[in-house]
Parts: sequence; C-alpha cells; structure tokens
Amino acid sequence: MAELSFPLPDLGEGLIEATVLEWLVAVGDTVERNQPLVEVETTKSAVELPSPQAGTVVRVHGEPGEVVKVGEPLIVFEVPDNTAGIVGTVPQEHAPKRRVRLSPVSDDD
Repeated sequence: MAELSFPLPDLGEGLIEATVLEWLVAVGDTVERNQPLVEVETTKSAVELPSPQAGTVVRVHGEPGEVVKVGEPLIVFEVPDNTAGIVGTVPQEHAPKRRVRLSPVSDDD
C-alpha cells in the first residue's frame, strides 16, 4: 500500500486559499472516486470537493474554520501500490487534421 496526498486544488479566478466548512469523510473511511470529501468556502462560493480516486482516508488537514492554501495537503489516502501514480491521463499532442488545397480551383467546372 502507498500513501497519496491530495492538495487543495486551484479553484480558479485567482483564489489562493479556502476555509474548511465541513469534512464529509473521516479517518479510516473508504471512499470511491468522485465521492464528496469536504466542503470548503472561498471568497466567491462554497463548494464540495470530490475525491480524485478510491482509497482509505489516512489523514485530513484542516479542522472546520481553518484556512488551507492552494497546493497544501488537504487529505491523504492509502491506495494500492498499482494506483499510486498520476491520477488521470496526460494529454497527447496530435498533428492538426487539416486538408489544404495546393492548387487553385478551376472555374471551368
């Protein structure tokens, strides 16, 4: 088993921190991917953050009312070793699929 930390993500629009309102999971809970983990509040709104993957909650950072900065650990999961890598996929670059006509179209047609 491996531990995987999930930091507070960038919630957009220049926000640099969020206040923990309520934890929806506790240490020892088993969670599924996309299950709501925590409700946080920014200067713009209150949002529930979903789990990036399945696992068992090992630690939570920030009690209700505490401020967590973007990029700081929010929660730590215990996951099987084979799922401890990057969550999601890395986009691949593809050449544009355009057809360019190299000769002019004749008006005789």
